[in-house]
Amino acid sequence: MGDKCKLKVVDVCHVSPPPGSVLSTSVPLTYFDIPWFLCCPIQRLFFYEFPHPTQDFMELVLPNLKNSLSLTLQHFFAFASKLICPPRPEKPHILYLDGNSVPLTIVEISGDSNFNHLIADYPKDVKDSHPFVPHLPSELILEDGTRSIPLMAIQVTVFHNCGLSIGVTFHHVAADGRSFHHFMKSWASICRNTEGDYSITLPFHDRSVVKDPNGIEMNLLTLQWSLEKEFKKDTGVSHDILADNLRATFVLSLAHIDKLKQWVSGSVKCKSNELVSIHISTFVVTSALIWVCLVKSEEESKAKEFSDNYTETFYHFAFPADCRNRFELSIPETYFGNCLDLCFVSLKRKELVGENGIVEAAKAIGKKVRELETVALRGADRWILDYKEKMESGKIISLAGSPKLGVYETNFGWGKPKKSEVVHIDTTGSFALSDCKDGESGIEVSLVLDRTQMNNFNAYFEDLLKGP
Repeated sequence: MGDKCKLKVVDVCHVSPPPGSVLSTSVPLTYFDIPWFLCCPIQRLFFYEFPHPTQDFMELVLPNLKNSLSLTLQHFFAFASKLICPPRPEKPHILYLDGNSVPLTIVEISGDSNFNHLIADYPKDVKDSHPFVPHLPSELILEDGTRSIPLMAIQVTVFHNCGLSIGVTFHHVAADGRSFHHFMKSWASICRNTEGDYSITLPFHDRSVVKDPNGIEMNLLTLQWSLEKEFKKDTGVSHDILADNLRATFVLSLAHIDKLKQWVSGSVKCKSNELVSIHISTFVVTSALIWVCLVKSEEESKAKEFSDNYTETFYHFAFPADCRNRFELSIPETYFGNCLDLCFVSLKRKELVGENGIVEAAKAIGKKVRELETVALRGADRWILDYKEKMESGKIISLAGSPKLGVYETNFGWGKPKKSEVVHIDTTGSFALSDCKDGESGIEVSLVLDRTQMNNFNAYFEDLLKGP
């Protein structure tokens, strides 16, 4: 981004649901929510074309944007609430009180903002996106030691005569990706239908549908309490760590995906039982490709740190699986909060970096997905420990987002986003998947790597797409 770019805060306000529209409400946490205490804040950016001066935005757009946000928060009040963490052994919960709000900051950017650079897919300095996502307000500590933690902040940045961005930061304990994008699409729908003729699907807030006969929630909460100090760290981005890192988006077309599926299925077709037992889907082959490319590119960029002694070392892939609409759980699709199974797949290094690495990775991921079709939440009481152990190994890659969330359907009335980014993958070692901005059936893959590994990743990515 241009060095002459200047950001100016032009408005700071706090947006609440309409007065009296939401009763004071305490929402209990479930075992789906507890593991996310140890997660950094989620940061999502949406860039839109807006070829108008800032004054037009302030006078014609902002009032409606605020009003529609207020109306949306009436139904998604948890984002305006506080996460209340009382001294142990009292359980944490989400508390909404009349007048609670979400901070909304309006920023104007002038000078060489280079909007087209920001929405491009090619590798760019990871810090270019940071000015456009807000920080969560500081938590308050009450006299009895209770912590009151804000759950969301929003920033709108106007690029004069060019575009605008909406940056949202929220605490993962409040919601998962499906719930968050339900909120964003509802806000967008209300905003673009200025005559009030909007129709949105309301979120389902009843936490009693999450059954816990085995006491998973208390087990996870006790573990989270014991690990809290160990995991507690500054959630701000370290510029030193990210000094040489680049952010890039890679696009897998429908043709690429079909080719990968044929490659995997063709490699296992001679073993009919194995073919039946694995699940070959767009998600499976895409994740397998990215996992292999990341492992190979890291090894090449840090060649001196690896040797043949590492062939038996296990590498791990972690991904979330939505548990809504599963017959055995009876949790509706519109359930608001977290409703994710945390899944882990492990393979030896020699399997991932070998000639058939993608096939081996796809088989392993596909088998896990197939298991989920019959049994969900296996090992849920070990989610936190399993992730901690694999993270400490230094050999874990995790997934954020999903193409099924329909990120590019978030239209506030200015058209679909020109670009959307998951900013927090800067520091989490994750890659992100989403639908494509061009509306085709492909997939966008976003990741953050240092300059050397990014070059290596690109080379492996292009080579492996050619097939065996």
